[in-house]
Amino acid sequence: MVDYYEAVRAYPDGESTVARLARTAAEYGLDGIVVRNAPETGITDENAEDESDGRPGGGRIASEYGVDVVDAIEIDTDDASAANARVTDRREERTLVLVVGSSALNRFACEEPRVDVLARPMADGDVNHVLARAAARNGVRFEFDFGRVLRLSGGQRVQVLSDLRKLREIVFQYDAPYVVSAAPESHLHLRAPRELRAVGETIGFDREDVERGLAEWGRLAARNRERLSESFIEPGVERGRYEEDD
Repeated sequence: MVDYYEAVRAYPDGESTVARLARTAAEYGLDGIVVRNAPETGITDENAEDESDGRPGGGRIASEYGVDVVDAIEIDTDDASAANARVTDRREERTLVLVVGSSALNRFACEEPRVDVLARPMADGDVNHVLARAAARNGVRFEFDFGRVLRLSGGQRVQVLSDLRKLREIVFQYDAPYVVSAAPESHLHLRAPRELRAVGETIGFDREDVERGLAEWGRLAARNRERLSESFIEPGVERGRYEEDD
């Protein structure tokens, strides 16, 4: 069975708490949420104050609403050096690391294997075959942000649809990895998977393509949680019970 995730922006940057987003996600048939702006002290709000497995998490929220809660950080800056420093600082502290795309950061993100997702790559930048190849080589996921299609209208919506079609063509041509999101900043922005599949059809996605992009968030989280565990050394190698650090 495939698990569908959504990447949300919670209060105070967004309008809804993690708990409210989790509750609505469960009602819409989502299996997990990625909190893009997980706070420094962990994912907490008035309804849940805990840490999961010693890392920032939402164990109590997950238990109450039946959805996985993934801690993440979304790095938004116009300076590649500053972005690199933040990736270095946060990589071992967050399950997922996202970099917001721009003309200054798209190349940096695609060439940096410590980055999980290049968010909104077409909003203030562009993507070409060079970046797609680099992302495929380094395992950096492009984000297809359907939220702007859902929340914009008129000429702006037409431009966003055009950008997404172009991104889809390049990503699929070079077999680059990707995720799909509505990038909700409120529980009112959340959409059920069937609604996102409908949006995907307008830019040429098959049903399975959208589902794969929604599920990729969960696959990334599972992989990174394993890598962040104390037993992990490198892919395929874990520390045994008799091994010790040098």
